[in-house]
Amino acid sequence: MEVTNEVMPTSAERINEMLEPGPDGPIYMVNLLKFKEHAEYEDERETDLTGRQAYELYGRGVAALLPDYGGKIVFAGDVTFLMLGQVEELWDEIAIAQYPNRGALVEMSSSQEWRALAVHRTAGLAGQLNIETVAPGR
Repeated sequence: MEVTNEVMPTSAERINEMLEPGPDGPIYMVNLLKFKEHAEYEDERETDLTGRQAYELYGRGVAALLPDYGGKIVFAGDVTFLMLGQVEELWDEIAIAQYPNRGALVEMSSSQEWRALAVHRTAGLAGQLNIETVAPGR
């Protein structure tokens, strides 16, 4: 299995898939996060922030924005140990957010408020995986 961390979707096909309605009912987005050692802003601003600190600015803002779209943070925690399997490098953090549906996620991430916060996300992330999941039995 090959794994490629990304910060934004890199193909038109993936973007089009994201715009499909998706499963009925709530979805849970599992975010596997890898931070840059030092934050790097696209506008080249000077900063002493680590990648994690920049991402935390984004995360706090998104946690406040999520309820406007029917979502919430379910879990966030640091990765401390890989018990089974093998990967070249571990992710730094895992976060799980719940949305009423995929459309709510797309609507939020298309909003002006989210785009203003996303500068910190891009500055802080070396890459991530976003995995859409649903509760069993649906």
